[in-house]
Order: sequence, then C-alpha cells, then structure tokens
Amino acid sequence: MGANKVLNEVINKVTQAVIERSGTSRQAYLEKIRRAHRPGVSRSHLSCGNLAHGFAASDTHDKSALAIDRAANFAIVSAYNDMLSAHQPFQDYPAQIKEAARELGAVAQFAGGVPAMCDGVTQGREGMELSLFSRDNIAMAAGVALSHDMFDGVLCLGVCDKIVPGLAIGALAFGHLPCLFVPAGPMESGLPNAEKSRIRQLYAEGKVGRAELLKAESESYHSAGTCTFYGTANSNQMLMEIMGMQLPGSSFINPGTPMREAMTRAAVATLNKLSPLSPDFMPLGEMIDEKSIINGIIGLLATGGSTNHTIHLVAIARAAGVIINWQDMAELSEVVPLLCRIYPNGLADVNHFQAAGGMPLLIKELLDNGLLHNDVGTVAGKGGMQRYCEEPFLGDDGELVWRTGPAVSLDPEIIASVAKPFSKEGGLRLMQGNLGRSVIKTSAVKPEYRVLTAPAVIFNDQDEMKARFDSGDLNRDFIAVVRFQGPKANGMPELHKLTPLLGVLQDRGYKVALVTDGRMSGASGKVPAAIHLSPEALDGGPIARLRDGDMIEFDAERSILRVLDEAVLEQPVAIYAGGHQEGMGRELFSCFRKLVSDAEHGASVMDV
Repeated sequence: MGANKVLNEVINKVTQAVIERSGTSRQAYLEKIRRAHRPGVSRSHLSCGNLAHGFAASDTHDKSALAIDRAANFAIVSAYNDMLSAHQPFQDYPAQIKEAARELGAVAQFAGGVPAMCDGVTQGREGMELSLFSRDNIAMAAGVALSHDMFDGVLCLGVCDKIVPGLAIGALAFGHLPCLFVPAGPMESGLPNAEKSRIRQLYAEGKVGRAELLKAESESYHSAGTCTFYGTANSNQMLMEIMGMQLPGSSFINPGTPMREAMTRAAVATLNKLSPLSPDFMPLGEMIDEKSIINGIIGLLATGGSTNHTIHLVAIARAAGVIINWQDMAELSEVVPLLCRIYPNGLADVNHFQAAGGMPLLIKELLDNGLLHNDVGTVAGKGGMQRYCEEPFLGDDGELVWRTGPAVSLDPEIIASVAKPFSKEGGLRLMQGNLGRSVIKTSAVKPEYRVLTAPAVIFNDQDEMKARFDSGDLNRDFIAVVRFQGPKANGMPELHKLTPLLGVLQDRGYKVALVTDGRMSGASGKVPAAIHLSPEALDGGPIARLRDGDMIEFDAERSILRVLDEAVLEQPVAIYAGGHQEGMGRELFSCFRKLVSDAEHGASVMDV
C-alpha cells in the first residue's frame, strides 16, 4: 500500500524546492564521484610497489586474493575503543567481517580507526568543546583511511553523537564507492531514564549526595551498547536506517546476541552485492540524494529525535551536494506527526521502542500515509523504502531472513498511528525574530510552558548559572541567555549542566526558558530551549547586546523569539572574555574555530 500512496503535498513541495536549490552543487558532486570511478577493482590501478605495501602484512589467503583483480576488497573504518560503551562491541567486528568476506571470495582490511568521544563523559567539562569539531575530524580521518585507493566498498562502524555524521561525510567524499553502516546496538534497559533524571534534579538541589547520584547513573549506564535514551546516538541509528544506509531492522538489536552477529555478517554480504564487481553496483554518492535527505528529516520529526541533527543533517547533505536549511525542516514539521514517545519525550527507552514495532512499523506507517519517499536507493537493493517495512529474524537453522514487520503498534503509548498521533506536527520549529534564527524541539515541552515573556538573565558561561541558582537569585520567572557558546567562540559544547537546574525551577512553578547560541539538544527535555541561535555572539549576533532585565518574548507556538525593546539592539556588544582556547587539546582546534560556518550551514570547517 505504502509504495502507491500519493506523497503528501508539502513533502513534495519541500523536496522539489531542495532539488531546485541543489541543482548546481548536486550535479558538480555527481560529476566528481563519476570521475573518481574506474572499471574493475580499485587496486588494479596501483603499481606493484603500491600493492605490495598494501597487502604485505596480510595472511596467505588474503594476499593471494589481493594479488589478482577478481576479488573485491572492503575497507573497515571503525570508531572502536573500549572506554565507550557504545563502541566497545566493535572490538570483535573486524574478525567477523573478515571471515564473512572470505566466505564470499572477497577480502576485508581494517583501513583505519577514527576518534570516538562521548558527550556523556565530557559534558560540563573542557573536553566537550572538542565534541562538535570531532565530527569534521572524523570525516577527515575516514578520508585518510580510504585514501590508499585499495578498496571497492566501505563498512563504517560507528554509533554515537558526532561519529556517525562524521563517517557519513567522509564516506560521501568517496561517494564513488558503495558503503554500509554497521551499528552495535543499545545496551539492555537499566534504571529507567525518568528515575535517573529525578535523582539528577535532587542532586542539583543538594537533597542527595554524590554516592546516590553515581549509583543511579551506573544503574542507568551499565553495560556495553548505546545509552538507551533517545538522544543523538540513537537518532543516528534511526537516520542511517531511514536513509537506507543500514540494513532493514538493524538499528536497535542488542550487542552480543546471535542476531547482532548475523546482521554484521549480512552487512558484508550486502556490500559484496553492491560492489563494482556486481551487476547491482551502487555507489553511496549516487544512492544518497535529495529524497534520501528529506526522508532523514522526516524520520527525525516523526520520532522526536535529537536537534543536533539540525546541524549534522545539513552537513551530511552538503557533503552530497544537497542544500537544506532550517526552513525546510520547519515546513516538514507542520505535516509530519510525532509518532514516538521515547525518553526524553516519554518514559520508554529504545528497547521498548524496538519491542513495540521499531523501525519497520514506523516506516510502514509513514509510507502508508504518504509521508515518506519510497522511490529511493538503499543498501537493501530494489524495492525502495518498502523493504524497510520488513524485520529480520533467525530461522531454525540460524539463517537470517526478513519477514513482513508488524502492521500495528504493539504498544500505542510508544509508537502511535498517523490517525492518532501524539502530536499532529513533528515538534521542531524555527524560531525567528530580531535576535536571529534558532531551533526548538517542542515535543517534550508541555504546551503551558511554550510561551512566556520574561526578563533576560545573562550568562557568558554555563558555570555562572550554578552559582546564581545556589544563591536563590533565580527563584523567579526569567529567560536564561547563555551566550558565547557558539562554534566560533568555544566549539559549541552541549550545555547539559543547565538541564537539572532549569528543570528544578520549572518544577517550583516558575516560567523559565533558555536562549543560547550553543547546543543542548541530544537530551533536550521539558524546559523550552531556543538553541543554535545564529548569528552567534562572537560573530556579531544581537544576543551579544542583551543585558540583564531586557524583556524577551519567547513564543514557541508562533515561532517568535525577540527582544521587545528595539533600542536594546543598539547597546554595545559585550566583550568576550575567552578562556576557552587552550587546555584539554583545545589549542589543537584553534584553526577550526576560525574557519567554522554557522549552525544553519552545518557548523563545518570543510568546503563541501
């Protein structure tokens, strides 16, 4: 049914606008990757000396296969490290992938590792100021790994916040090659996220100590796998699947299970079918187009995903020559309903989402109601997104097969229908006014908190708020303006330290909101937050002219963000105190702060 459903008029209009806007850049990108493609295996164009270096350390079997020009060679680009729970499972993937490749008469080589930092470890710390920039660093590292020109396809092993977007950007630079993303899956459910959040707020109020807080955090984040709340990491997995870059149903299978290993091996077999030696050859850059990117935005809206992707999706799209902006996202949000309640937008975690029907059900519901492009290329081959309505299972003989997924939600409190959505819109809005442009995710914010007019309280550093909170000075209605947090100033760190403080004040009955040129998005929740404000303070943004007491209208229902007194915009610009230029590796990224684009252009240092 979904393949034949007429596409929603607004989705079609936005898509056509993106196609028209991207005409020149998309054509230039396609011409670039077509020039890079050469018949046969890539290594056949290397000299004997080049090739000898490329397989010198291989075992006898792989060396023999690489010495001839009839076996595909696949690059493994991995974000493995054993400190971060989401990426620790990748330790065993290369051996599994190499074995699966040999069984197919192909070869897989570990081409390179990319950095993998965790916002959960660095939040509130100096290291968080490297986080956003690590995305472009990862893209560059992936490029270095693939620069040896030995490979006929790419397997990207990554899960978390900046890592998947960085790998996607790097892979698209080598868009003449086919590529699959291979996830690791979420950890099993631990302490409920809502209880963890409650303990955090009690700690912020001084009602529990560090021991109680650490116990709650450890019971929540307790084993290998992705954190179970629906932040940027799990939004990444949803995106890769709904954009056709992962196998159907692969996003939320727990690590260390027979199904997870079977899916990893299936990824190798799928890549082999897409290689230049196959009649079904499908390079990544040809596969990912304007409709694929629009599908990603739709998935983000329908699931209430991380607003970090209002930055990352822009950067990924530009890497494929596709130009999108926040206006596109806002227009799509008006017609794409919110179909999922996953923490922080609800009480369920991603394991509960998977049990309720997961991605196959979500995609079916969108297709059946004309809310998703079906006619797109995917790694699953012919059939478009309809293939992604299927779910994997293991037969009695252990063989992996796909069957028709669930037709209705197994828990309507977690996955709703288009007929009875949690909200008729996606909850992502573009806030505009005399302070600039920003985004807000309203899906977790109750309607009564979405509109307020209140005096600004200015902070030039997030740590300043804690002192004001502890003094009792913030027990009132106000709008916290946290500035000099943009990419040019300090790398645009997540401001999660503010979440418990603002949550406590809201629970005390005060009307509060956040306005910032920084990020607080992966785990954004019940407090209204206009984030990614552009232009940022250090780039001459009006936010740098605000003072304590300036009255701000914050209206998420009408998408308005403005200071009421226009004369405020003539006040002198605040002086940036700096102090974020060195230590914890920050001096290594000084060139990034100088070159970075604004948030709506992807906050990127790369000219793509």
